[in-house]
Amino acid sequence: MLYKLLLIFALVPLIELWLLIEIGSVIGGWLTVLLVAATGFLGLLLARSQGLHILYKMHEDIHRGIIPAYQMLSGVGILIGGAFLLTPGFITDISGFALLFPFTRNLIIAAVRKIIERRLKKGTIRFYRR
Repeated sequence: MLYKLLLIFALVPLIELWLLIEIGSVIGGWLTVLLVAATGFLGLLLARSQGLHILYKMHEDIHRGIIPAYQMLSGVGILIGGAFLLTPGFITDISGFALLFPFTRNLIIAAVRKIIERRLKKGTIRFYRR
């Protein structure tokens, strides 16, 4: 697992840099920088509005006596999406926006839940108490 993370943290910035250079050579350097900055700014606005919406939903669930588990997962998705949008690059921007829009965020959360449930059943994920 550690090797996979190291590979991701090494490859993603290299791919992002290559993509920024390629897009910059097509549309120009300043326009590329402006585009990356604009997606970051728009992403922050979207993350803020989605985050406030999820907080409101959590508040409603708590008042109804329901554990807001789904909203908590959604909040984590929004947090990760916002972090991706702060990272310069187009791949991270696409990933960040996917986590900020409710439709795609719901699909991603459903897929992650299935993966976690499958690994729990296989026993490849274990929780330990100290």
